[in-house]
Amino acid sequence: MSDPVRVIALLQTLPGKGPEEVAAFAALAPLVRAEDGCLQYDLHPVLDHPDRFVVIEQWASRAALAAHAASEHMAAASRNSAAYRAGPAEVLVLTDDPVA
Repeated sequence: MSDPVRVIALLQTLPGKGPEEVAAFAALAPLVRAEDGCLQYDLHPVLDHPDRFVVIEQWASRAALAAHAASEHMAAASRNSAAYRAGPAEVLVLTDDPVA
């Protein structure tokens, strides 16, 4: 069995487009949370920055994360996000266990 992985995705919307990010995530989240191996998928706003967000994810394995990344709903979300995002998400994949 693979070790769980965590993902942190940093999102920046175009000025004033934060509400569109929230609405898109609210529509996408139930699909992602229903995926095999999804343990957490949450959007957090950055305090005092209405157009910045962080997605915190946890996946049961690297294979589950890879299947998520290859899903049709994620491909569609990526295409649609160009209307409100300032650029692509910065995605950081972490081990599940801290080192200190």
